[in-house]
Amino acid sequence: MLTIRDLKKSFAGRTLFEEAGMQINYGDRAALVGPNGAGKSTLFSLILRNDTPDEGEVERDEWTMVGFLPQESEPAGEETVIEVATGRAGEIEAIEKTLAELEGKGDVNSPAYYEAQAKHTSLSDPQLEAKAKKMLDGLGYQQEDFDRPVREMSGGWIMRAHLARLLAMEPDLLMLDEPTNHLDLVSLLWLQGYLKGFGGAVLMISHDRQFMDELTKNVFEISNARLIPYKGNYSDYLIQREENYERQAAAYKNQQKEIKSLQEFADRFRSVSSKAAQAQSKLKQIERMEKIEKPQAPRKPFRFQFPQPARVGQRAIMLEGIHQAYGDNKVYENLDLVIERSDKIALVGPNGSGKSTLLKILGNEVEFQRGERKEGHNARIGYFSQHRSATLDPNNRVIDEVLQASDMLKEQDARAILGSFMFRREEIFKKTTVLSGGEKSRLNLVKFLVDPPNVLLMDEPTTHLDILTVESLILALERFEGTLVFISHDVHFIRKLAKQIIHVKDGTLKRYAGDYDYFLEKTGSENDPRAALTAG
Repeated sequence: MLTIRDLKKSFAGRTLFEEAGMQINYGDRAALVGPNGAGKSTLFSLILRNDTPDEGEVERDEWTMVGFLPQESEPAGEETVIEVATGRAGEIEAIEKTLAELEGKGDVNSPAYYEAQAKHTSLSDPQLEAKAKKMLDGLGYQQEDFDRPVREMSGGWIMRAHLARLLAMEPDLLMLDEPTNHLDLVSLLWLQGYLKGFGGAVLMISHDRQFMDELTKNVFEISNARLIPYKGNYSDYLIQREENYERQAAAYKNQQKEIKSLQEFADRFRSVSSKAAQAQSKLKQIERMEKIEKPQAPRKPFRFQFPQPARVGQRAIMLEGIHQAYGDNKVYENLDLVIERSDKIALVGPNGSGKSTLLKILGNEVEFQRGERKEGHNARIGYFSQHRSATLDPNNRVIDEVLQASDMLKEQDARAILGSFMFRREEIFKKTTVLSGGEKSRLNLVKFLVDPPNVLLMDEPTTHLDILTVESLILALERFEGTLVFISHDVHFIRKLAKQIIHVKDGTLKRYAGDYDYFLEKTGSENDPRAALTAG
């Protein structure tokens, strides 16, 4: 289906690929991994024929239809959700224009013509609308939303409409760039289940370890400008990569030891007439060796020491008799909850059960109708949400925001921390007003870490982070001595941090005095740890 041979590609004077190769077959489930800037998006552009290699070949079977979901969607117009999901929002017209141009050139036997024809056939299918509605339903849309203009919706919901179109078209190769970024947990679980039975091949870029573990059978790592293949899912890849490094490092070390020994003999005896021939033989032996490259150690999560917060009283936050409703929708009635010093709690439960509302009540971010909220002695509460960016000064640069958050932080350390949270060198000088939503979220997260409160409330903190950055965040929070209450659909994140679980359902809370595996055992959900997050 897809074959890449001897690929070479440079960008802005930097070599991204050198003699790189990979193969994707029909039905494969593959993930493309590597650090930010390694070339993942460039490789996608090459496969999509939006860019051309400097050398080498990127070949797709002639009749292969490719569907691509980018990270961000195009600006929305007056088109409705169902029009986007069925290709009637300009997609069919663009394909017909491509076909006409190729026919005008007499180019009707090219891969580009075959693919355009396949897409046109798919979008002209009388059953397409029914398929699209099924996909929209699975991705969380209500039927009354189908005829709404997409301009009324957030970027995340628009991306779901585009994803519904791709799934309804049933491409031979589905390319997904961070597909879980804009999905809630229920929609993510639906997509995960759908892709397990999907007939085509899938090639994805994702920061979601659990998603990749559930779906992928192959991993391609971009390393030293090559594409290194691994069999198995993401967890298998991590084990194999470490084993490969240790094996290559040992081989390199042994060869260097041998070279040193040979060179020392040659240096010692080259001037001794009786040994000169032997010395020369040793040098030729070194020359004939196939040199082993010094392996590059796998990148590790960034570790940094941030100041520990002042100690809070034994009871950090107390809720007594809380009544919370939005109009006629009663969320909580007579709710009592105590959060104690050093608690590490994950809130889990079905979507719409009130988890985010509870976190906002704890953080004093929302008013409630009755009851009392009390803060413990010396409590300093910080509330983090991916949607909260109002705390950023629009006149500040990124680096300024971080330095102003902590008087003790040196600029060199601030740069290092920002780098670990995916801000490249030049990006730390950008004004906060031009940052994307994801960048603002990451910047707020860094500010929390360099000057942490002693009670930290976090709503989906791993969204917009890559895998290595999630690991850096986990390492930071593992050393955090304060109180942590969080919501996440990242099972790996929960397993690493939560020491207690609170299950939220129908306005009631059930506390489990153990970690996530303890919660799974008690609820009988060991076989599907992610679905347990939304279980009733």
